[in-house]
Amino acid sequence: MTERAFRDHVRHGAERVLHDFPAALRTEIYVVSLEIWRIDQDPRYPYASIGYNTESEVRRVLEQGCSYEGSARWEYSYGLLEGFERLGHVPEDPVGSSLHLAEAQAEGLWYEDEDGLSDEVCAAHDDELVRRFDEVCIDVARHLRAGGHLARVLGRPVPIVLFDMDRPGWETEATEAANPPDVLTDFLDHHSVR
Repeated sequence: MTERAFRDHVRHGAERVLHDFPAALRTEIYVVSLEIWRIDQDPRYPYASIGYNTESEVRRVLEQGCSYEGSARWEYSYGLLEGFERLGHVPEDPVGSSLHLAEAQAEGLWYEDEDGLSDEVCAAHDDELVRRFDEVCIDVARHLRAGGHLARVLGRPVPIVLFDMDRPGWETEATEAANPPDVLTDFLDHHSVR
């Protein structure tokens, strides 16, 4: 029950964030992004920053000296990363924080630093917390498409790219899991995945 509550919270928050994308930019948005991160790189405090990139930003990056359009378009280091809303176990999402904590406690995964658990047990809990949040984010991306939210907001299919700066290889795996193949051709061509 608590797992579903947290997942539903992130789904509804992502819907709201998507519907709040600036109307003036919607025709320019070619990708929606879910940046996965953790406060102080602590797996107990994960969040997703839901954003986008625009054709204008790609042009700006190319004009500033990036020599390859695929990099400017598909590598997160060139994309818009700042100023997007964060959902998950972060101070600005108190409901998400409370639901995530309740889920982790119910599953026996939550621990405090002073609990005296071994490094191995903490690492196992951390790995499971990361895996579960990954699943939530992939589910949210699928939900935005299947629920018609992307079509309503942007009027066309665009990929949803998931990335975690600490796990570059995970980006392709998660993005493939979250999208139908027909919207990923350019992304996969750039990442040379077949």
